[in-house]
Amino acid sequence: MDEQVRRQKFFYRIGEVSRILGVKPHVIRYWEQEFELNPKRKEGTHRRYTLEEIKRLELIKSLLYEQGYTIAGAKKKIKSLSTNTINYKALVKEILEELCEIRHILKKS
Repeated sequence: MDEQVRRQKFFYRIGEVSRILGVKPHVIRYWEQEFELNPKRKEGTHRRYTLEEIKRLELIKSLLYEQGYTIAGAKKKIKSLSTNTINYKALVKEILEELCEIRHILKKS
């Protein structure tokens, strides 16, 4: 699917996601269970995926099919990636706070 077309939609059905990723819908449903994905459901039945969820599924596919990870290994890798992201966000927040303090001190001078 064309990148511009993908950016225009907010939600995608499982069939669309299946075509984007090149895997069968049952594989996506299995990954939902294994990797704790919770796509929104329309009227309680039809799955609706956001671009963020599709990106996460692309990461899972890459880890499993291209990089040769097992399910357990992919789970660990994803957990380490999200831990690194959390640490990065905390570091950025700390730096911003320090910069605000420096700005405040400079304004007083």
